[in-house]
Amino acid sequence: MLILIFLATFFSCNRKPFVNAKLKFEKISDNCSNHNNYFRMVSGFAGERYEFEKCLPAGFSKEQMSASRQGDTVVIRFAASGSKNVLYKMTVDIDSYPKYNFVTVDGDTFIVIPTKD
Repeated sequence: MLILIFLATFFSCNRKPFVNAKLKFEKISDNCSNHNNYFRMVSGFAGERYEFEKCLPAGFSKEQMSASRQGDTVVIRFAASGSKNVLYKMTVDIDSYPKYNFVTVDGDTFIVIPTKD
């Protein structure tokens, strides 16, 4: 049993930094006039979930979102181009190591304060 605890501790200390992001989105309006400027975070076992609304071109796809680490910040970018903008509800799940203290979404930075059960 002691050997298992030692091995688990040893392997957990040798982890390399990473960030994984999964995006789910749905169109909620054909224009951006009803844009609600909220940003919600929910902590979970495998990381944090962020929910917000974003005004993006009608042809937006998951591949146009990127996530990266910059120090203690996870940076999310939406590289979308197009003519007509529509309103989407965005749900981004982030799993990252080591712990991060800030998340930046297209230039807007938020402090990460995990919720408690």
